[in-house]
Amino acid sequence: MKKLCINSNEVAKILGKELSTAQRILRTIKDAYGKKKHQFVSIREFCEYVDLPYEEIFNMINNKSQSNSNT
Repeated sequence: MKKLCINSNEVAKILGKELSTAQRILRTIKDAYGKKKHQFVSIREFCEYVDLPYEEIFNMINNKSQSNSNT
């Protein structure tokens, strides 16, 4: 199954930032999209906000997720 949402650990690795910075970025994205605290940020929303190529990030996250689930 493919992941549609992104978490702070993935944001930190993609952007090369500390976990606390990644958490702050996700909160900022939630605010920008009018999301509530319990709602998730999609990979597409993240990519649009930080201006990164969606397909590349989507594949990076999902390939990593699939390799972790196969071990």
